[in-house]
Amino acid sequence: MSTWLVTGGAGFIGGNFVLRAIAQGVKVVNLDALTYAGNLDTLASVLDDPLHVFVQGDIGDREQVFRLLLEHQPEAVINFAAESHVDRSIDGPAAFVRTNVVGTLGLLEATRDYWKALEGERSERFRFLHVSTDEVYGSLGDTGTFTETTPYAPNSPYSASKAASDHLVRAFHHTYGLPVLTTNCSNNYGPYHFPEKLIPLIIARALAGEPLPVYGDGKHVRDWLFVGDHCSAIHSVLEKGRVGETYNVGGNAEKQNIEVVHTICELLDARMPRGDGKPRSSQIAFVADRPGHDRRYAIDASKLRDELGWEPAYTFEQGIAETVDWYLANQSWVERVLDGSYRLERIGTAAQGDGNT
Repeated sequence: MSTWLVTGGAGFIGGNFVLRAIAQGVKVVNLDALTYAGNLDTLASVLDDPLHVFVQGDIGDREQVFRLLLEHQPEAVINFAAESHVDRSIDGPAAFVRTNVVGTLGLLEATRDYWKALEGERSERFRFLHVSTDEVYGSLGDTGTFTETTPYAPNSPYSASKAASDHLVRAFHHTYGLPVLTTNCSNNYGPYHFPEKLIPLIIARALAGEPLPVYGDGKHVRDWLFVGDHCSAIHSVLEKGRVGETYNVGGNAEKQNIEVVHTICELLDARMPRGDGKPRSSQIAFVADRPGHDRRYAIDASKLRDELGWEPAYTFEQGIAETVDWYLANQSWVERVLDGSYRLERIGTAAQGDGNT
């Protein structure tokens, strides 16, 4: 039986990954600080599972991380832990540097020291997989895609902090020999998504009959990746990826934000029409754009396909329908999340917005 240390495993992508790993018989030691986006409700089905060991803690606590590594002897560390919301980084960049840069450094140092003491096959099999974002590459024009060799050009405090963490991971491989892997993904969506990001925010506000805020002209483009596909890609990279390499993960689903909002409105209208018969698209409200808002992201995931045989299983149409259905069936989960401090508001420096990355 494999054992993995997963950081940030109570968050959106990390939580989905933990559930998938446990279902496949992997023992998961789940380290999460339980900040605003960490939610143990996501893990309710496995909280008492002997394959799941939850530990509340900070990846920057090098001593705690090292103790966990020594105690559980994992074959891999998968790092999802991060402050991840662009608007929050505009309002408070220091927290992003603390977690994404300084925290990642502490995690790397503890992992390096643990790995150096491993011997033989255990040393050769060990992996440190760092989960990152396509936002480190900056913004694209109307054409082109991000590849693994695209120069870094981060445009927000969030993406700058993730770029720094990516560089630290690379440096620990080249300096100390730590067997690392890095993935840079496009915009994720799916079940258990904290409702400050575009898709769950629009679903929640549409159901509440509130305005659906969309930044600028709504024509910012993102490549949308269903979270289940992302988790399967990470598993593929962990099992078959070449040490020291970076793999881009995309969903082959470029959409303008306004297209995504209209699609959600249409799906909700079909499943749960408004009492007055009006379409939910009538709730759309364009608001001032946020500072430094990247215009377009698009991922070239051909390296992942050609080397490891991975491709997304979901089209956007399949994934967004499943996502809307999940939120309709799990309103109690959403309500418990919203019992906290977040109230469907934009977090950054301007008026209410869409919360997309």
